[in-house]
Amino acid sequence: MVCRLLILLSAAWIASPQSGPDFSKEVAPLLQRCVACHNAAMPSSGLRLDHKAGALAGGYSGKVILPGNGAGSRLIKLVGGTEKIVMPPAGPRLKPEEIALLRSWIDAGATWPEGFTFAVSDRTKPNPKPKHWAFIAPRSVTPPNAGEAASIRNPIDRFILARLKREGIAPSPDADRHTLIRRLSLDLTGLPPVPAEMESFLKDSRPEAYSELVDRLLDSPHFGERWARPWLDLARYADSDGYETDQLRPYAWRWRQWVIDSLNRNLPYDQFTIQQIAGDLLPGATLDQKLGTGFHRNTLSNREGGADIEEYRVEQVVDRVATVGTTWLGLTVGCARCHDHKYDPISQKEFFQLYAIFNSADEINIPAPADGEWGEYLREWPAYLKKRQELVGRLESELAPEVVEWERRVLDSEKNPGKDYRWDRQLELLGLTWEGHKGGGQLEGVYILKTPPEHRTGEQRRRLFDYFLRHGSLVNPQKFEAFKVKEAIKQLGVLDKTAPALTMAPVLFENPLPKPNFLHLRGDFRSRGMEVATGIPAVLPPASGKVDRLLFARWLVSRENPLTARVAVNRMWQELFGAGLVLTSEDFGKQGAPPTHPELLDWLAVQFQDSGWNTKKIIKLIVTSAAYRQSSQVRPDLREKDPQNQLLARQSRLRLPAEIIRDQGLAVSGLLSPKIGGPSVHPPQPAAVAMEAFETPWTASRGPDRYRRGIYTWLQRTAPFAQFLTFDAPDPTRACARRERSNTPLQALTLLNDPVFVEMAQAFAERLLRERPDLSPEQRIDYAYRISLGRPARPAEVTRLRQYFDAQRAIFLKERDSASTFFGWSVANLGKEEIAAWAGVASVILNLDEFVTRE
Repeated sequence: MVCRLLILLSAAWIASPQSGPDFSKEVAPLLQRCVACHNAAMPSSGLRLDHKAGALAGGYSGKVILPGNGAGSRLIKLVGGTEKIVMPPAGPRLKPEEIALLRSWIDAGATWPEGFTFAVSDRTKPNPKPKHWAFIAPRSVTPPNAGEAASIRNPIDRFILARLKREGIAPSPDADRHTLIRRLSLDLTGLPPVPAEMESFLKDSRPEAYSELVDRLLDSPHFGERWARPWLDLARYADSDGYETDQLRPYAWRWRQWVIDSLNRNLPYDQFTIQQIAGDLLPGATLDQKLGTGFHRNTLSNREGGADIEEYRVEQVVDRVATVGTTWLGLTVGCARCHDHKYDPISQKEFFQLYAIFNSADEINIPAPADGEWGEYLREWPAYLKKRQELVGRLESELAPEVVEWERRVLDSEKNPGKDYRWDRQLELLGLTWEGHKGGGQLEGVYILKTPPEHRTGEQRRRLFDYFLRHGSLVNPQKFEAFKVKEAIKQLGVLDKTAPALTMAPVLFENPLPKPNFLHLRGDFRSRGMEVATGIPAVLPPASGKVDRLLFARWLVSRENPLTARVAVNRMWQELFGAGLVLTSEDFGKQGAPPTHPELLDWLAVQFQDSGWNTKKIIKLIVTSAAYRQSSQVRPDLREKDPQNQLLARQSRLRLPAEIIRDQGLAVSGLLSPKIGGPSVHPPQPAAVAMEAFETPWTASRGPDRYRRGIYTWLQRTAPFAQFLTFDAPDPTRACARRERSNTPLQALTLLNDPVFVEMAQAFAERLLRERPDLSPEQRIDYAYRISLGRPARPAEVTRLRQYFDAQRAIFLKERDSASTFFGWSVANLGKEEIAAWAGVASVILNLDEFVTRE
């Protein structure tokens, strides 16, 4: 009887409603903590805990709360830390007893009073706080009336003088004309002025002489070379893939050439932007417009055996989003990949909405013939095709069934990975590289395979068949053996070496088979969160219409976007003053520096837009201001008030960028090759540097290519040109908006002992002796100063260098073998000892601080 009574009582207890913990007093506070720490929602997973419907039915991988099953509820797994997402995502974790209380509430049926919601704000709702300054569109302002008309050359000076007046600081006087022409030449072309141009400017006292000099320099073909370099820094340009094997990109230079040409012809910045983001999507896109998308081909690529194709494709898309954020928006967008941005109003969901814009863009190389190539190609190509047909035409016919089967099996491997490792490897190799086709797009082979045969171009069919011959024996080894395919491959390789060359260009194209877009939990592409559509962060003005790459590009340069114009003019200012009006030119967000002259920044941004995005016009506006023309002489009264020169009471004295230091040495020594554009070159450098790269020899270029400008130097990601690294060239694996400037002993040793700088000193000495053999030593020293520093030598400098020359000559007269070693050829019937002594003088001048500095 007792046992029966207990059973009846237990059944009655189970059948009766279980109240469980009190919701409002015990459960709600715990849920409130989870909700409040994530601003009412978890967009990264599709979870909602701020209302009943979301909590009981939400979640991309099942219900968050399963009433009656505490152990199986995802909420318990989240607060228990057994999943990738942990709740609360911020603040202290729930205690074991608190988790047990939630579990008992769920076991009891998860009673949730009707109408109960948490009073918390949602990130998607308007932010009641004032917007950060950078997210408010720049406004047209009237330049202030700063008085002192004699110190004002254009409206820029009104803003600068008004600030200086408030601080009780006077501006600096103009620099002397020697300094001005050298400053302008280095800033606008990256090269020193030639003596004839300098003499002409110094003699021209007309008021308009300075403006005319600016125009000549802006029209120089070297302008594009100088101003392309900071853009290449932003684009993380290099001539190799990166990662361990760091394979070569022999056609990367084609986009670099597009940048130089676009800057020289002053392509409006809005078109410059659109063509780099989505030039391939423009109606009737021309080759030149498509070339712009090479900007996005500067991502790292991993073509190593065993690399996961999708993993590294995703990394490329992520990098493109982050780079666009740095380059055009001046925001650290990449920080929102794994979680909501810690400081700026950019959620992880919004990052992946931007990601979705680029996710369907695939890589391809297209013909982009250099000068003279196209005609030769058209003449020789038919003969090559005829020989090819004679060699493999029969194979194409006989192996047609095997080709069809091979394509089917490779595509099946993509749909069913792990089914057969041999076919998985076929797909992997197809996606990683194109044998015999240097620098192909990383996924170009997979795209061609997915293109129906009837829609493939002749080039695509040939390349795919060549790949099949080299890798497709798996489908029918016996038939490959019977038709002696290996022998045909060898013959085809020999024939391909005779094929007419045609320069290719790395570009993007929109894949007609769009990829689904999901948020990646914790940034891991293998952990899919909620599905997302393309979009723009809510803190910025919306775009009208469905956001694809082309609409996004046009939105970037729209009037409504508050960032692009500001970011662009700030970088121009940075190049001309050494620091931007916003010092953190890579970050206009809350963690970045506020503008030192906000009204001037806005005025310049509006001027840029009103000018039709005319880059050269804004640069001219800046360099013709009195602020730019000031002396860079450090003033005692500014050392405490403005040690960083943020108030701009003087010009900045700047150590030159790495490439320009070398360019200037080549120019003054007479070695510089003036050739514009073309493939990258390999200047001499120690063999030990090249050994750092993976099986990539460094063979020094010969002839004029040995002395090309620094922008054309081959840039190997795993072993960058050592001389440039010494002078703070940036890491080519990530976007760089501003270079660091250091002052190290290694730099002094490089200028003194590097074989390239020794060769420059020798050539400089020869130039001094060859051009002016009639000069006295003192006059020759003065002439050397005019060539190298753009000014006459001071008497004390002449005296010291004459003493140094005499001492060196005495040494070489005693050690004649040393003279032959230091300078091994004769000039103007002079003795080797005297020539070697002049090479020593030239080396001293090339080592002067003033030589590597822009005053």
